[in-house]
Amino acid sequence: MGTIIEEAIEGRIAPAAAFAAEKEGISTDYLIHDIAHGRVAVMVRDGKGTGIGRGFSAKVNVNLGTSTARSDLDAEVAKAQIAEQYGADTITDLSMGGDIVAIREAVVAHTTVPLTTVPVYQATVDAGGVAELNADIIIDCVKQHAEEGISSLVLHGTDRTILSALKRSQRILGVVSKGGSLTAAYMLRTGNENPFLEHFDEVAEIMKRHEIVVSLGNTMRGGSIVDGGDVAAALERKQNIKIADRFHEAGVQVIIEGCGGHVRINRIPFCVRLYKDASPYPLFVAGPLATDRAVGHDHIAGAIGAAGAVAAGADYLCAITPAEHIGLPSGDEIREGLIAFRIAAHVGDTVRLGLDENDRSFSQCRAALDWKGQVELAIDPEGIRSRVPESGPCSMCGDYCAIRIMQEHLGRL
Repeated sequence: MGTIIEEAIEGRIAPAAAFAAEKEGISTDYLIHDIAHGRVAVMVRDGKGTGIGRGFSAKVNVNLGTSTARSDLDAEVAKAQIAEQYGADTITDLSMGGDIVAIREAVVAHTTVPLTTVPVYQATVDAGGVAELNADIIIDCVKQHAEEGISSLVLHGTDRTILSALKRSQRILGVVSKGGSLTAAYMLRTGNENPFLEHFDEVAEIMKRHEIVVSLGNTMRGGSIVDGGDVAAALERKQNIKIADRFHEAGVQVIIEGCGGHVRINRIPFCVRLYKDASPYPLFVAGPLATDRAVGHDHIAGAIGAAGAVAAGADYLCAITPAEHIGLPSGDEIREGLIAFRIAAHVGDTVRLGLDENDRSFSQCRAALDWKGQVELAIDPEGIRSRVPESGPCSMCGDYCAIRIMQEHLGRL
């Protein structure tokens, strides 16, 4: 049996892709066509597929991981379990502190959803810092992560032309992508080409052999709503599409990260369409935060932007927590950010896919004062289960419930 793409090109559906289709009620005939043309990527974990792209509901990723300032393996495992418990579709481990391999192995052992990593993170730590980073270490980490069964790897496709445009830009915050900054720093320090481009054939062969989805990083995303939309960002968009084409031709599934970071609210639909109109590949959006000033509440600013992004066509979201721009999130903050972005994904999908039947069902339960039904259909059942009455109106209106009053009086007409 070939890879998921190879099977689709031959008109067949791979088992992991069939699993994803059945889970969301999608026609396998349509899915075969979309995979073959790059419109859908299927992340695989233990033989089960998670579909991302056209026809599938928008997916939500949760980031976790340690830093040089704080490292606690048990805490990261607990966060991963919280993420899966409250509906994360995927998890990304961004650890750069402590025993990185042990943390990753523990997260894998205690979860079942697809796991993404950024190999240049571990490569930088293994090298002893940016000053000692080299291409061999980076490619070795790509191999190591692939052999551990990781579902998706993030690679940054920055080149010299993009970096030259960045130097000429008037950005306030420059590059806020950690993986992108590490890749760019290696290039600027050594004068060498981007290692992922220099060793493209080797990297593509690794990805294909292990059925790994490549996620092309958004190095030039804006760190402020006044930074976006410059020449560097435009060049990266075009560059990532070209790289995506190369991976797809090599039989590797691919997702493009774009329109992430901080984006003014009116620019979000335009930014998304720039990607979706220019390429077939699923679009992964980090955020975007619609204001820079929501620090401490960035999950709200991000969810506002994310709903608009999905409505415009984005396929995959990276949840932002209240701790964004402050520090590593707690388990409670992971949950809070995830729920906000699951709401955003659903709001966007009511436009993108017309998925509002559950809203209709929920409203029917609300009209009937059916609290059990409302809990079962809520995006966050656990968040309201202990807060609703067993029957009758809620405490907002008590005896003067508008729904009950009008039902009683309309019935007299």
